Amino acid sequence: MTLEELQRQIDDWIKVYGVRYFSELTNMAVLTEEVGELARIMARTYGDQSFKKSDEKHSLSDEIADVLWVLVCIANQTGVNLTEAMTKNMEKKTDRDKDRHLNNNKLQS
Repeated sequence: MTLEELQRQIDDWIKVYGVRYFSELTNMAVLTEEVGELARIMARTYGDQSFKKSDEKHSLSDEIADVLWVLVCIANQTGVNLTEAMTKNMEKKTDRDKDRHLNNNKLQS
């Protein structure tokens, strides 16, 4: 699935099942909530925290997908074409960081 297809699929779902998009500010709050849920799974899977019984229903892949879903919703409702945005972002990062990480002694092991 391409980013354009993902944006279109989520937009179609919102129109059929979601009634309408939440407001941009509400979706920003929802995104923050979803990132927190992802952080909890990361902390318990890769960090020092142990799982709680209530964590059993959450999976890393589902939490990442939830974050992506809300990001796509925000992109859709604000008119951001994610394919174009990511292309420009990759060019920016490549131009800015093309030597930075290669020359970082902390990354050389």
